[in-house]
Amino acid sequence: MIRNKTWQVMSCFFILCVASVYGATLQENWNDFLHYTAVGRIDLAKGHAQLVLDSNPDPVELLKISEQNPQAYGILLRVYNNSAELKDVASKLLDIIEKGRFELRTNPEIIKQEIARLSTTERGRIKAEQRLRNAGEYAVPFLLDAISDPARKKELPAITVALSKMDRDAIRPLVASLEMSDHATKIEVVRALGKIKYPQSLAYLKYIYETASAQDLKEQALNAIKSIDPNALSVSSAKLFYDLAKDYYYHYDSVAPRSDFTFANIWFWDTQENRLKREKVSKKYFFELMSMRSCEWALRSDENTSEAISLWIASFFKVEETNVAMPKYFGQGHADAMTYATTAGPEYLQAALAMAIKDQDDYVVLNLVEALAVNAGESSLLYMFGTTQPLVDALTYKSLSVRYSAAIAIGSVGPTVKFVGDRKVVDNLSDAIVRVGSAELGEQSSLSYAQRAMDVLVDLAISNNDIVDVTQAKESLIKVLKSDNADLAIKASKVLAFIDAPEAQRAIVKIAIDESYDTNLRLSVFDSLTVSIKKFGNMLSTEQVDTLYEMSASRELDAKIRSSAAGAYGSLNLPSKKVKTLILDQAKK
Repeated sequence: MIRNKTWQVMSCFFILCVASVYGATLQENWNDFLHYTAVGRIDLAKGHAQLVLDSNPDPVELLKISEQNPQAYGILLRVYNNSAELKDVASKLLDIIEKGRFELRTNPEIIKQEIARLSTTERGRIKAEQRLRNAGEYAVPFLLDAISDPARKKELPAITVALSKMDRDAIRPLVASLEMSDHATKIEVVRALGKIKYPQSLAYLKYIYETASAQDLKEQALNAIKSIDPNALSVSSAKLFYDLAKDYYYHYDSVAPRSDFTFANIWFWDTQENRLKREKVSKKYFFELMSMRSCEWALRSDENTSEAISLWIASFFKVEETNVAMPKYFGQGHADAMTYATTAGPEYLQAALAMAIKDQDDYVVLNLVEALAVNAGESSLLYMFGTTQPLVDALTYKSLSVRYSAAIAIGSVGPTVKFVGDRKVVDNLSDAIVRVGSAELGEQSSLSYAQRAMDVLVDLAISNNDIVDVTQAKESLIKVLKSDNADLAIKASKVLAFIDAPEAQRAIVKIAIDESYDTNLRLSVFDSLTVSIKKFGNMLSTEQVDTLYEMSASRELDAKIRSSAAGAYGSLNLPSKKVKTLILDQAKK
């Protein structure tokens, strides 16, 4: 078996050396790579793939070679997805092919040549239209340059016809160009959009129809809308933009960029250069960025389109969720999504929250809940959106972090009005304080939630809130009281001090009198014990009372502990016999 393996390695080395010495062509190395992949000779396939890469192939040439064999690209993808040994070289080959596809489609000189061919022979025109359509969005800036060039008036009929024969890929740059000031070219763009007939352009056309002062432009927009969907005439441009934003938000295929590349383009009209400009962005957040831009257009059309504000904020959170660097057009110092969310009114956040809960989008839901916790009062937190209360619904959401954040948000305002699900507030706060170290949340996050939840419980207890009953958290508080986290234990004792139950008071004294705990912790817990006794009277066992007495009489205890024990004992307001004995005992000494 070892001899066979050695022979395979030597054979592979020999073949690759021969290929290198005799200068195998790019075509030959590519074909050999496919052949050895197909027959399962991974070693030889990898070697020929490396020869292709080492030859530093022209991307366009490699693209054309790969297209000669219809199955070639599919084989390459399967290798990339399924072969650990060939994944790296397959990835590099795919990158080169994609680069070639991009160069072929977007080469400015080729696009300009094809635009010039539109005014040659009939055959040349047909071929040029096909190639421009294949160039898609990349051809649009050059077509608009040609239309607006006074020196090319004779070519105008052929160019405008070609523009009207573009497909969906051209819609985004065309609608972006509607911000131009060139009236004649703008009319041609509107006419072309009407002939291309994709509904993504309806919002922009309706906006032109609603705002244009020039009658001919207005009429052209009307005709374009009628040719795409006459029903859009009865819908405001703001509503159409909002609907378009939702299409992007939900990644509908109808608004998807071409799948050829791993990136997409967002188009802008450069008012200084009077020309279209594009920014390359990651497909990971392309849809969300376009949703935000469509929402901005909705607000531009009608500033009262409140739902656009909600969707814009949700989209921005989804952009941030990708962890991809923000696009360059955001500029330096652009605020983050949370800044916009906390600045927006609770009404907008509640609408966005209702949508995100319906979508089961954990990241967006959590951030919206956290934003509401920052800037909302009771009425805003319990806001009714339609027939639901989104933040109350979040109390039963699938995600622990969302449930905890919702409970903290509602509990922190100290609700004064009963609501359906109010018990869930304490249920979640109670659960959060015992989840430190939870695998689901992680060490730091679970500790943070426990601390925040405990702070809310302390405030609710001190304020004696009638709606959120901290008594329901009693068992969890007793558990935390005995934990290793001193800060949480102290706060747990403070809450227990306001719970009218013998087990609460007795749990406090157990920690206070236990010498195994830290002195500072015990002193704080003694303070809570005194509060409990003053508020509810003595609910301690006889043994616990005796222990307090003994601690008060002991000269061996830490002075502060002894004093605290004496204070707690005194607050019991017991018959004076033991106090008298205590005084006399010390007098004898």
